[in-house]
Amino acid sequence: MNWTSFLQVALGGAAGSVLRYAATLGMARVVPGFPLGTMLVNIAGSFVMGMLAMSIAAHLRPLLLTGLLGGFTTFSAFSLETLMLWEEGRTLSAAGYVAGSLILSLLAVLAGATLARSMMS
Repeated sequence: MNWTSFLQVALGGAAGSVLRYAATLGMARVVPGFPLGTMLVNIAGSFVMGMLAMSIAAHLRPLLLTGLLGGFTTFSAFSLETLMLWEEGRTLSAAGYVAGSLILSLLAVLAGATLARSMMS
């Protein structure tokens, strides 16, 4: 087990989470009631993930990809994985991954919210 990688992920994740929090707070006033901050974070994180995944050394991946961008947005990892499937010519797998992730995540958040509401009432 490489403890250095775990430390990199922890430090990067902490920084990414703080950056996401600041970005979403800052954007909350732009379009009230719409998660513009989260949407922009996901788009920006996906863009940076794509750039860094193609350009950084392997020893920086735990810090910057898994940690910083994982803390900033997990959507960036999803986007990169979809791109990789697509570029491998696995179009159906990429489409299934996108549809399955979106639909199942929405169902999961609905199920969690429903359970929490029923437990609180």
